[in-house]
Amino acid sequence: MPILDKNNSREVEKYIDFVRSSKYRSLTQDLNWSKVKWDWGNEQVYIEKNGEIVGAISLLIKKVPFVGALLYAPRGPVCDIEDIALVKELIKEAQPLVKKYKAFALKIDPEVLYSDELQTKYQENGFVVRNKGVKKDALIQPRYNMILTLDNHDKESIMSKFSGKTRNRVRAAAKKGVYTVFGSSDEYLEKFYKIYLEMTHRNKLTARSYEYFLKMREAFEDLRIYIARHEEDDLSAGLTVNYYGKLYYLYAGSTDIKRNLGPNQLMNYDMISWGIEENAEQYDFGGVLALDKSDGLYEFKIGFCDKDGVSEYIGEIDKVYNPLVYYIFNNILPKLQRLRILLTRK
Repeated sequence: MPILDKNNSREVEKYIDFVRSSKYRSLTQDLNWSKVKWDWGNEQVYIEKNGEIVGAISLLIKKVPFVGALLYAPRGPVCDIEDIALVKELIKEAQPLVKKYKAFALKIDPEVLYSDELQTKYQENGFVVRNKGVKKDALIQPRYNMILTLDNHDKESIMSKFSGKTRNRVRAAAKKGVYTVFGSSDEYLEKFYKIYLEMTHRNKLTARSYEYFLKMREAFEDLRIYIARHEEDDLSAGLTVNYYGKLYYLYAGSTDIKRNLGPNQLMNYDMISWGIEENAEQYDFGGVLALDKSDGLYEFKIGFCDKDGVSEYIGEIDKVYNPLVYYIFNNILPKLQRLRILLTRK
């Protein structure tokens, strides 16, 4: 069956093995990601040829009151996105889910670089592609990502990819007595969450719940929490997952004390060093919204990716089933949500 039967242990094991060993693998396409996103529904679809899985897609189901549901494959599907025939076959096999959940659209946002040619191919095959002409906050995930490739580097040579400023800050932090510790125990998670909350309050961001991080720890064994310290002070904390050779820098935070010591730079360097020890192929810093050094997040991440630069992804590729509801979802609901936020602040 093309829709994964989660009660069939052999089928599930085969599906998991394919996703985790594929060169197109992604943390958010792993079956366990649905445990992290526990408040969404989830379904998995795959294609077999000659008894072997050749493509898979893990869908989160977000029910939208009064209008139906969105089927969303975060950083999916797990296949060659250039093979449009295979992608179309995967989406066709998901058709029973469209009916089951009354879906108005199926959205993918693969980790594949933008090109005019690829966009045109999908548009010619009946898809809606959302990228350059769309407001940044209207996309689920940033289109600009920072990836540091680790292949053929050791802990010293990897620094040649950093900017001079970032190299200096890493080395200066160590000389000034900053050091890191790591673990995944309740103690580490509680310390991380305290620092993370301090950062979200300082920057007026919406914070994830503590339960969210508990579920992430349960879902992924290769999760580490790093804490940068100076003397007895915890200065910053970060959460990373080594997903079968792809390291993800997922969440982090810092306190207001001793920020001039460069704890975040040293902490990330030590995370990168872990990846090198594990023969990982890349370290994913995550996205940025603006390619502008006046943006602190961009300036921090580009310091590590000075040589590798920015990855510009294709954006969101949507299969639309109900154009009217799709329009309402993209154009009217966001305005109502922003209005509600403004009203609650008054």
